[in-house]
Amino acid sequence: MGVFNAVMSLSGTIDTDIIEQEKLARHTSYRIGGKADLFVTCHSYHSLRRTIEVLARERVPWVIIGKGSNLLVADEGYRGAVITLGSEFSRFVLGEDGRTITVGAGAILARLVNEALSKELAGLEFAVGIPGTVGGAISMNAGSRTEWIGTLVQDVMTYKPGEGMRHYGHDDIAWGYRECGIPRDEIILEVTLELMPGLKDEIRARMERALTRRRRTQPLGVPSCGSVFRSPPDRAVGAMIEECGLKGFSQGGAEVSSVHANFIVNKGTASAADVSAVIRHVHKTVRERYGVELQPEVKFLGF
Repeated sequence: MGVFNAVMSLSGTIDTDIIEQEKLARHTSYRIGGKADLFVTCHSYHSLRRTIEVLARERVPWVIIGKGSNLLVADEGYRGAVITLGSEFSRFVLGEDGRTITVGAGAILARLVNEALSKELAGLEFAVGIPGTVGGAISMNAGSRTEWIGTLVQDVMTYKPGEGMRHYGHDDIAWGYRECGIPRDEIILEVTLELMPGLKDEIRARMERALTRRRRTQPLGVPSCGSVFRSPPDRAVGAMIEECGLKGFSQGGAEVSSVHANFIVNKGTASAADVSAVIRHVHKTVRERYGVELQPEVKFLGF
């Protein structure tokens, strides 16, 4: 790989920050993961396009991540470049109609929720407490068991390397449980959401109820990746895992949460190998008891 050549080509490029041999544990909610050859923050569309062109020319593998809130990185790290979206992709613009917000994919979802509250716009209350970026939330159609961000999407702009920008209306995208139909080889740049005018006190009250429920039912104060497995169509996966007696099951520093069985938490010393071992054990146990092949919601990098 031409990592050295890529660094030389990108050094000094405007709106581009490069770190070599960066520990990815610093960039995941699990606080787990080895080093990436390169960690690149692109603060503009020009920077992103230039970075990907250079990496492709030098045959350096690359991947885009948000805040690493749904990601398990191998202990060996990632042999390639990890790209994250910076300042230009974190902006908010309120539409002239007063009910649409256009937001960059690199913006923190929690900031978007609070921005909507400040503008007295309702619809995003369910997302309070969900970690990660807006781009990540769109790519996995994040939400609760009854509400999803995809229902609010009016327009999405993406970048397809080698071809340029693309626009999708809501109906151009197939939305499903924890997934959307935007091609995986395209990078989400920004999204426009259509919200509803509301009373600030009522919006805040719904946010507080949603957050209280999350705090009661999820281990929010402990490093994790959120839900590890997708729920089957007719069952709650957390209940299935709990019925298998797996709450508290541990391997090294990784443990099935005693609060919610679909969370595997890092007790402070977990390695990616520990978490992987617990995931495999849970998957095997549920399959043997129920005949169900659980599908992971967590993404894996470097394995």
